[in-house]
Amino acid sequence: MADSLQEAVRKKYGTVAAGSLDNAHEGVREIAAAFGYSPEELSAIPTGSNIGLSCGNPTAFASLRPGEVVVDLGCGGGLDVFLASTKVGPTGKAIGVDMTPEMIDRARRNAQSDADGRPYNNVEFHLATIDELPLPDASVDCVISNCVINLAEDKPAVFREIARVLKPRGRLAVSDIAIKKELPEELARDVAAYIGCLAGAISFDDYRQGLMNAGFADVEVVDIQADLKAYAAVDGQAACCAPTPAPANGLAVVASGCCSPMNDAIVHEGLARWLAKYDVNDYAASVKVYAVKP
Repeated sequence: MADSLQEAVRKKYGTVAAGSLDNAHEGVREIAAAFGYSPEELSAIPTGSNIGLSCGNPTAFASLRPGEVVVDLGCGGGLDVFLASTKVGPTGKAIGVDMTPEMIDRARRNAQSDADGRPYNNVEFHLATIDELPLPDASVDCVISNCVINLAEDKPAVFREIARVLKPRGRLAVSDIAIKKELPEELARDVAAYIGCLAGAISFDDYRQGLMNAGFADVEVVDIQADLKAYAAVDGQAACCAPTPAPANGLAVVASGCCSPMNDAIVHEGLARWLAKYDVNDYAASVKVYAVKP
């Protein structure tokens, strides 16, 4: 089932990458603003790099410094890579990793021109999964990620890989979704809710313990008090979807053919009906996660 679930995630995010949603869409900008991006940051990035997939702003608390090497896990269109690249400067490097070919293609196109029309010379993008990073041991100063680790089936493997590539005293600065209390069964079993970054999330305690088990110290998992209903800024256009009966693997699949023509371009489309039925803020939170490799 893990392979089929990963393929479902890859397929949906590939469709989003090939779609037309970007920073020019008001709803996409509203989502980014709700999770901590400033107007100045959003105006400084390539238009195609913001696709409305954020649940925080990891570059805001990563304390990036000139000359550092930073890696973004699940970089999507490159939003956080491009913001990080300006912080680490020409003597540093910002690296994006994503398992979706269409996302990597989009990020590389975005890297051809910054807000002033110049190419980014200190960024690179790799097609890979975040539990097998194509990077040497102890080669990275900081690892960031934005609403992606919740999608990983084997989170302990991801935490171990992060620890492997970080230098001693290297740090993790991640924005993600964490669970406050057990999800309703119908929500926990829904593939669309998994793809939409909710059903695959783990608890605050499991996040802390998982990082400590991987060897991290000074672990913090902090609720940023953001409203997860912000996704409705785009997803409300796709609220007519209805679930099909759950298959034998226990995960329900949302039916296709919903009313909105933008459905294929929206990752969180399957959350629209859950946003209408539940206050997801009661069950989950956007968190910033910080840890240090001793």
